[in-house]
Amino acid sequence: MHMGVTKSYLSENRHYRLFTCHSAELVLQHLLRHSWLHRVVTHAPFTLFPSSVPKAALLQALALQTHFNTLVDKISQDAEFLEEALAGTIQADDFTAKLFGIYKQVQREGQRQSIVVGLSRADYMLDQSEDGTSSLKQIEINTFAVAGFCVSDCLPVVHRAVIMFVVEDLQISKLGRRQLEKELWNRNIPFICRRFEEVSRGASLDGDKKLFIDGLEVAVVYYRYGYMPEHYTEQTWDARLLMERSLAVKCPDIGTQLAGTKKVQQVLARPGVLEKFFPDQPQVVEQIRATFAGLYTLDMGQEGDQAVAMALANPDKFVLKPQREGGGNNYFGQDIVRVLQEVQSDKRRAAYILMDRIRPRTEQNIQLRKGLPLNLTSVCYEIGAYGAYVRHGRHMIINEVAGNLLKTKSIEHNDAGIVSGVSAFDSPLFI
Repeated sequence: MHMGVTKSYLSENRHYRLFTCHSAELVLQHLLRHSWLHRVVTHAPFTLFPSSVPKAALLQALALQTHFNTLVDKISQDAEFLEEALAGTIQADDFTAKLFGIYKQVQREGQRQSIVVGLSRADYMLDQSEDGTSSLKQIEINTFAVAGFCVSDCLPVVHRAVIMFVVEDLQISKLGRRQLEKELWNRNIPFICRRFEEVSRGASLDGDKKLFIDGLEVAVVYYRYGYMPEHYTEQTWDARLLMERSLAVKCPDIGTQLAGTKKVQQVLARPGVLEKFFPDQPQVVEQIRATFAGLYTLDMGQEGDQAVAMALANPDKFVLKPQREGGGNNYFGQDIVRVLQEVQSDKRRAAYILMDRIRPRTEQNIQLRKGLPLNLTSVCYEIGAYGAYVRHGRHMIINEVAGNLLKTKSIEHNDAGIVSGVSAFDSPLFI
């Protein structure tokens, strides 16, 4: 559908859409000479045209999201399940072990705050079979610092308690955060932004476990940072524990972050596990399970040995996934062979899971990215379904679908990510 457009149309269309993009604050900051004092602002990468998306597939993803909200929330409260599911991973992955250590300490002390807020995004691709039909298959569930909230909408007071955004030192992407800040501003809800180091130096708890920083009580902690091991030092791990032990509402709390790990994703695919969380809802179980690709444990033992052998024999058929978020962390092809040959005989392999590689349907589109020419290329996309929920004690008060996100990349790339420079924002053109 794009082949008939002229170069002059592309140029005019590009300039108009770039102006619209900046007006909507869909921008990224790039550091020059690795200094915050030297930076430029440019538009976020996006496609020139919306991509063709089967409407049924997007509706399927959105219809499932409240169930995934419920699933993630139930898992976050089930200490026995998390300990069993993550047993091997905790032994092999220090980052997950530290997160789980905070979770266990908070569980032992008893959670002071009974309100839980969750913002999540389940990502899918359309798996294309040899007969031309396609089916929705899940890539992962994101439960921490979920990026892109409000982006799809942009494409088509001192004495009160505040909301605190926990942010990175040099924040490259402020897309979703800026939109959320505008919504809070429009509703006269005060907020502050603090780095982990600032929380470590200036935050404290009173006798009632209320969280204070710089003389302000914090009602909600919203994490935009803390999903990678390099985000933490010994002092900032203490800051994370301080916030988790506080009366402030956490988004997400530590249990919800653990519920979003790749290992939990793999355990959920085992027979009978979904039924544990939806005991009287066989239809929900069937609908969720239909989106699972093949998922395999790499824990020590016969089952893990078989998965290792399977991946080494046919590495192009699989994706090797560590317990990391943020894009650019997965292994493909010969990189799978390299990593598994290194860890196959020791417990380090339990830090990974193995997943069938999705063979996505492709489209033709043009990506608008800083420094790249306007070329029509073969692309594939991820369908993201957003979810939002609020639980008070054992009662789910709000459980909603919160929109969708389409991220498109060239088929030349294996992994994806907006900030990593691979994917671009897109809009669905229903077919």
